Amino acid sequence: QVRLVESGGGLVQAGGSLRLSCAASGSGFSINGMGWYRQAPGKQRELVALITSGGSINYADSVKGRLTISRDNAKNTVYLQMNSLKPEDTAVYYCYCNAKVPWTVREYWGQGTQVTVSS
Repeated sequence: QVRLVESGGGLVQAGGSLRLSCAASGSGFSINGMGWYRQAPGKQRELVALITSGGSINYADSVKGRLTISRDNAKNTVYLQMNSLKPEDTAVYYCYCNAKVPWTVREYWGQGTQVTVSS
């Protein structure tokens, strides 16, 4: 099993910055993709950014140029640097990974961290 623990959410004014972190722990796993999704009130969960173990990155169009994903494979940790935040970035941000565990590949989610951007 893999456990994802997020940190770094909070309240910030529009134009400000936040940095989210997510560390994966457990045993007997190898992480493939790792990244972030978000869910705003009344909306579906959506992809924010995803990074593979090889470093390929995919961003949602709405965050390109403002949010940057990075990853420390040795620490099984993924980061999301969020700059020039907008009120529409307000959401619960969920860490995500897919990992090879014995005999299969599974998806895992963190508990979520609230990001609130005030206007």
